Amino acid sequence: MDIVQLPLFPLHAVLFPGGPLRLRIFEARYVDMIGRCMRENMPFGVALIVEGKEVGPAKTVSIGTTARIEDFERLHDGLLGIAARGEQRFRILSVSVQEDGLNIARAELLIEEEPVAVPSELESLAALANGLYSQVSALYHDMAPRLEDASWLSSRLAELLPLDLSTRQACLAMDDPLDRLRYLSVHVPGFMGARE
Repeated sequence: MDIVQLPLFPLHAVLFPGGPLRLRIFEARYVDMIGRCMRENMPFGVALIVEGKEVGPAKTVSIGTTARIEDFERLHDGLLGIAARGEQRFRILSVSVQEDGLNIARAELLIEEEPVAVPSELESLAALANGLYSQVSALYHDMAPRLEDASWLSSRLAELLPLDLSTRQACLAMDDPLDRLRYLSVHVPGFMGARE
């Protein structure tokens, strides 16, 4: 069990391993956090807000995803823009707050999912994901889709389908990618048509 200290970025968003994240940074505590992450080549944690706001004190869910910065730029409005990529799920064990308001999580890194074959009864979801992914593949640096892998497939569907945040978070919290795929097939409108 790997226990780490992670600077937290609470968001009204759910990030999955392998998923893209673009942020505009304007608060001093997060500018400092991003600078440190870049200097030390370390990730930060992204967790869904359940109470509060991104610009103020916020309470988050316990399961989130680490993010690693891939690129940054100074935006036309003077703010810092970053592009990051989701890496590994984690479970928050406790949170402390720095003087500048930055949350620091003591977190357990969860085991990375192994590739798992998509069962035949869920293969129609791969076609659905392929259509969605082809429209936004540039966000993923045009990496080749892994439609036969239930972990990759379920994560991309949970990101790309128009789901509410609680459904996305429920998907992220699942340890079994096949359970995630089955959950999506039941809870997402339009899947019945996709299966036909």
